Amino acid sequence: MRKSRRSQSKEVRINAAELAANRSPVHHCNNSEEYEYRGDAGPSHIANYTKGLPHHPETGLLLNPVDYKLFVTGIQSGDPEDFRHTPLGPALSTTTTAGVPTKEAITSETENRAEHWQSRQSKDHEEKVGAKVRAWESAGAGNVFDLQGPDAQAVTMPPAPRLDSDELIAETAEVYAMALLRDMPFADFPLPEGTSFRSGENDRTPRLKKAPGMNDFRKAFVMMSELPWFSGFSEDWGYKGQSICRRRDLYTADQLFRGVTPGEQTGPYLSQFLLVGNSNPVGRSEAARDGVVQYGVLGLDLRVPVATPCKDYMTVWPQYVDVQNGADLRGVETYTEDKPRFMTSPRDLASYVHYDALYEAYLNACLFLLSAGAPLDRGIPYTEADTFDKQQGFAHFGGPHILSLVCEVATRALKAVRYQKFNVHRRLRPEAVGGLVDRWMHFESSGSKGKTELSGSFKPVTRLMEGEGDSPGLKDLTWSERKSLLREIKDHNNRNNREFNKDEPCGKDASYLLPMAFAEGSPMHPAYGAGHGTVAGACVTILKAYFDHGWTPGDWMDGAQGIAYQPTKDGSALRKLNVACPLTVEGELNKLAANIAIGRNWAGVHYYSDYIESMRLGEEIAIGMLEEQKLTYPENFTMTVPLFDGGAVQI
Repeated sequence: MRKSRRSQSKEVRINAAELAANRSPVHHCNNSEEYEYRGDAGPSHIANYTKGLPHHPETGLLLNPVDYKLFVTGIQSGDPEDFRHTPLGPALSTTTTAGVPTKEAITSETENRAEHWQSRQSKDHEEKVGAKVRAWESAGAGNVFDLQGPDAQAVTMPPAPRLDSDELIAETAEVYAMALLRDMPFADFPLPEGTSFRSGENDRTPRLKKAPGMNDFRKAFVMMSELPWFSGFSEDWGYKGQSICRRRDLYTADQLFRGVTPGEQTGPYLSQFLLVGNSNPVGRSEAARDGVVQYGVLGLDLRVPVATPCKDYMTVWPQYVDVQNGADLRGVETYTEDKPRFMTSPRDLASYVHYDALYEAYLNACLFLLSAGAPLDRGIPYTEADTFDKQQGFAHFGGPHILSLVCEVATRALKAVRYQKFNVHRRLRPEAVGGLVDRWMHFESSGSKGKTELSGSFKPVTRLMEGEGDSPGLKDLTWSERKSLLREIKDHNNRNNREFNKDEPCGKDASYLLPMAFAEGSPMHPAYGAGHGTVAGACVTILKAYFDHGWTPGDWMDGAQGIAYQPTKDGSALRKLNVACPLTVEGELNKLAANIAIGRNWAGVHYYSDYIESMRLGEEIAIGMLEEQKLTYPENFTMTVPLFDGGAVQI
């Protein structure tokens, strides 16, 4: 007797649930630093994310470990009521009772909010009422269940780099160098061997405005090459070799600040999917150089607003402390009145990833591939001629199906990475490492009192600053023949403060803080993993599963092979480049994912390890979702998915 539709539907759902339940169990492991470092009042949590909790105005460290305990309690229980007991905002008093600071948190409704902030920027915000405080984002999302794809807690990431590791020294040096190069045109980045300007395509547009010392890419490469983590001499391999996928040997300058997945080292720095347009469906042909992605008969211009050149944020200590105390300064950044332009510098890329709708770049890429007639994976049904198949894909195995999946996988990726962020690792953001660097340099130069601070609360930062043996720390890391990296940062911050922070308290003090592209600094959630990186990994995995990932889309090169586009130095137009190897769908999708994820590093809110491990996490989420969805189709089909680490899996 044939089973009823109801019975078949139930069986499919049960089979999908069993597939999900039978995946290998995972063990969530952090780097053990959370309760390792101690202060006078208990664990200092100096290596963990404490943004939003009250911090000491002079050291920038957590005021009271009890606050952190409340923070973790609310995260682990998932009960909103528990989270309401967590202090949020600056302490109204730093007096102590029995050695424990007493305080109460301010709220957005507190009168005279301006009195509770330290910087002019926070005091003058919202017509001098003062900045509001900013709440944590979706701290309980990792406790949510889902009905499709791997459970948010069924996937994991290896431990994050420790404060005392060669990897953390390298990652910190890297984000500092990226901040210094934030206004350098992509057109001035070294190109891979075999890439060159087309005849008649030399860029004669003027350079962007930049400050002295901010445009030496090759010196950055030499500096980074000195570090054991990049030179291959480090014996610091993390936990049981789990960090081996994060190791990078820098052989040539064009590899610097790029990702490491297949195709990312080919052609110009930016993926073509962030630059070129596609064809209008009603017959009016749009050239690739127009930079417009068609949403039906509507067009989305890929040009971005121009952020004020060379203007960085959080480069004076009061601004930094306010942001760590949760000051909501979103929207404070400034822009020029210039016309929007193609993404021309890392600052433009940072602006893009500041406000993007997480999956929008991959939705745009999907629309481009569909309009360009990109072939689907050969294992997918209905890819032969209409006279053979007699039907076309649409509701399934067609445009609407693929477009919805690109968005659908994003929310599942976010739940999984939220569990890693809040429940497992709770890793401090790069801006907080910059705060530790600044205080180390400040206390080191302030006599015996400063030496006491260094030998006590800041002792975990010793290796980061001074290195170990022949391995350099940040203090010894050479940026040029005469200046160290930290001297370059100090000079950069001084220039920034003279121009943009003249009225700020401490505006004339030496500053070694990490210059940030966003006034509010990082989002209100920990660094590891990265939401953008996880969504990037998940979305491009969906696209690589459905499209022929080896296809070279001549349409984005005006029908020519071996051509790529790159913005001119002023971003007013795109110019053609010759590339040694034709750009493939796989390579440009991988590069797109890396551009978005590493774009957050350019802004100062993430590290390299956040990018690569999060991409791998997103890939696992997407593959699990596709495996379960495959059970719902009557067609017998396969999809071959190329992996970020090389090789491929078949679904």
